[in-house]
Order: sequence, then C-alpha cells, then structure tokens
Amino acid sequence: MTTGGLTAADHFMKITMLTYGSRGDVQPFVALARGLQGRGHEIKLAAPHRFQEFASRYDIPFIPLAGDPQVISRRINDAGTNAVRVIASIWDYVFKIASQVSRSAFAACEGADAIVHSFLFTVGGHSWARERGIADVSVMTFPMFAPTREFPNVAATGLPSGWLSFFSHWLAAQIFWYGGNLGYGPARRANPDIPYPGKLYWPFDKNRPPHLRTPMLCAYSPAVLPRPADWNENIHVTGYLFLDQDQYDPPFEVLNFLQSGAAPVCVTFGSMLHRNAGQIARTLLEAFSKTGDRAIFLTGWNGYQPEKRLENFLFIEDIPHDWLFPRCKAVIHHGGAGTTGAGLRAGVPNIVLPHTADQPFWGLRVQNLGAGPGPIPLKQLSVKKVINALEQAGSDAIRERATDLGRRIRAEDGVAQAVRLIEAHTAEPSSGIQVLPSRYRTW
Repeated sequence: MTTGGLTAADHFMKITMLTYGSRGDVQPFVALARGLQGRGHEIKLAAPHRFQEFASRYDIPFIPLAGDPQVISRRINDAGTNAVRVIASIWDYVFKIASQVSRSAFAACEGADAIVHSFLFTVGGHSWARERGIADVSVMTFPMFAPTREFPNVAATGLPSGWLSFFSHWLAAQIFWYGGNLGYGPARRANPDIPYPGKLYWPFDKNRPPHLRTPMLCAYSPAVLPRPADWNENIHVTGYLFLDQDQYDPPFEVLNFLQSGAAPVCVTFGSMLHRNAGQIARTLLEAFSKTGDRAIFLTGWNGYQPEKRLENFLFIEDIPHDWLFPRCKAVIHHGGAGTTGAGLRAGVPNIVLPHTADQPFWGLRVQNLGAGPGPIPLKQLSVKKVINALEQAGSDAIRERATDLGRRIRAEDGVAQAVRLIEAHTAEPSSGIQVLPSRYRTW
C-alpha cells in the first residue's frame, strides 16, 4: 500500500497524539492511531487517564493525563448554550489542571517526529512542535479556527451567512488565544521543571507562508458539511474517524430485546452529565408510551435507571454505535459530533436534543440535510414535542434522505484520508520540517 508516493517503510515516524475531553474527543484519535499503526508508524496517545483501558483494547501505547473530563462535561452542561459561559467554564477547570496535564503531555512528545493534536491542545501542541522543528497537524471534530462566510462558528448557530458568520469565527479564535494565554506565564514560572515552549504560537497564522502553516483536518463528512469555497488549502475535510469493532458479541439481553419486537428507538446522550437527566428520561418514556415505541437507553456517564423494570424499554450502559444504530428505527441523541456522525452513517432518522457547545450546530445540520426533524433544545423539551419529532422522523421523506446520506457516509474512509494527509505533510520538503529517520531518534 502506498500513500502520496510513500510507503510506510520509506516514511516511518514516531508520532505523539494529544487529546483531552470526553469519549467523543478520544475515540477518533484511537481510530486514527490504529490507522497510523497500520502504516508502520509508532504511536503514543496522551489522553485523560480514565481512557487508558479503552486505548489498551486496541494496543495503543497510552500516556495518562490528569483531571476528570466528567467535571468538564458537567460544567459545560450547566453553562447551556451560552457561548461565553461555556468557554469560561472550560478555562476555569483547565487552568486548575494545566500544569499536571502539561507535564505528562510534553514528556510524551519527547523524541517524536510529529505531533497530532486536538482542539484543547491547539496552541500548546503546535508551540512545542514548532520550537523543536518537527511537524504538527491539527485534528478537529468540528469546524473551529477556520473562518468562513458560508456558516457561523459552532457556538453562534443562529447567525446568518456572510460577514457576521466570518466575524463569529474570528471572535472565537481571539477568545481561545487570549484566554489561553492568561495563565501561561504564571504556569511557566511556577513549574520550571515542565518543558513548556519558550513562547506560544498560533498554528494558523495567515501571515506565515501557506506551506509553513499547520494543516487542519476536519474529521467529519463532506456530505454532512461541505468544505467552504473560501477556506485555504491547509484546511481539509477528511470524513469521520470511525472506530469500528473488529468483532462484537452483544449481551444476551440486548439480542433478546431486539428480537422480541419492532425495531426500537435508541436514546443516547454520550458523556453528557445533566442535572435533570431523570426528568429528561421520564419525558421520553412518556412520549414512547403514547406512540407505542420501544426504546434502548444507553445510560453512559449519567447512569440513569428507572425504579422498576419496564417491559418495552432496555437500559444499558453502552453498546457500540456502529453495531446498534443500524438496528434501530431512529436515534435520539445530544448532537455531539461523533454521535451525530454515527447516527447519520447508520442511515436512520436522527432526533437531536442539544445540550450545549457545538450540539445545536449539528442538530441544525441534521434538519437542513433532511435526515431528521428540527432540534429540540432541552429547555423546550416536552412530551408533545417528542411525539411530533417521532412522527416527522417516520415520514418517507426523512427516512429516504437518512438512508441516502448514510450510504454516502459509509462510502468514505476518513481514517485513510487523514493518514494520507499526515504523511504528505510530514514528508513535504518545502515545509521546512526535517524529520530524521526514527532509528536516529530516542523515544
């Protein structure tokens, strides 16, 4: 197999991958790590410590990072859809754990030929790589730091296209850059043992020559959000980074439930921790009882369980989305980037109940694509609205559009495309990056 004229043997690298957040922030990096390993590259994945067992299932060398992403999830949910409050809630916690995270993350980068980093490591990962003369690549699960007039920033869904949309992207980048810089100087002075970069750099600086800018890989389907015409050549839409199960044997109770009646609705809110999780579940249960739908609830971190067993409903912590979703009549979810991708790939209608952050953005995309009804914000959730959404999701128009979109997404290979772009960037002579053969570097 070759990519861009290179074979894995020609371009063998040691790559450190940096990501932080919930399962939706880590799982795409595990998928990408497997793709890179398959090409012969050595990988280290640095992510929150709670995902160590998850990474080990796929034989991904893992560096545990301090902190608990559940805290971030809870704070983001409490902030709701207020963009300023969401950012403030993230930074407040991030600043508290930044030194511990940086110590482990930067240590994991020592000896690497290249760094692949996610949203929260945008500046730190790039600055560390730039000072050491090695390549770095940004991987985003939502369009961030990529100004366009075609759609607004994910935190400003209601804005029209045009200059206001472009401004919303610019403003988000300014808030991220200056907000992150606030604690950098004090952190360096308080922790002289941590190999912080000497200064911070913005990876997408338009004043740098294009070939020296960090490439951004947007890890979602172009069938879901096409690449804007006004993006520069450093920004790519790869397709989703799906992590499919090599083999999955579902529990007996799941198989028995699926075989005992009509296809159910799947309800999953991923890693969202909402203070009213019980009330949300009860609203959905009442709606299902009126429509006659069966349902599987994936409880995730919320862990909600009814007080007694309900005949037409199954509550279970987790089932791989790629296995379960195609066996359901519809999926109700929070609108996280990864869950939205999995729901749409399954080719079934999606009903989005956005909690916070980028979720209203993806909920609106589902509606605009015709793959589901309009999103229902949690503050507006009611039995009547859920029943109406289920009726719309059952229409021929939405089911046909969902089926067609799923077919298009399944034809893509986001992991292979991302691997190709990473290898092409790190091997490009004009990039100014000198990647030494790995046998000459220490890991």
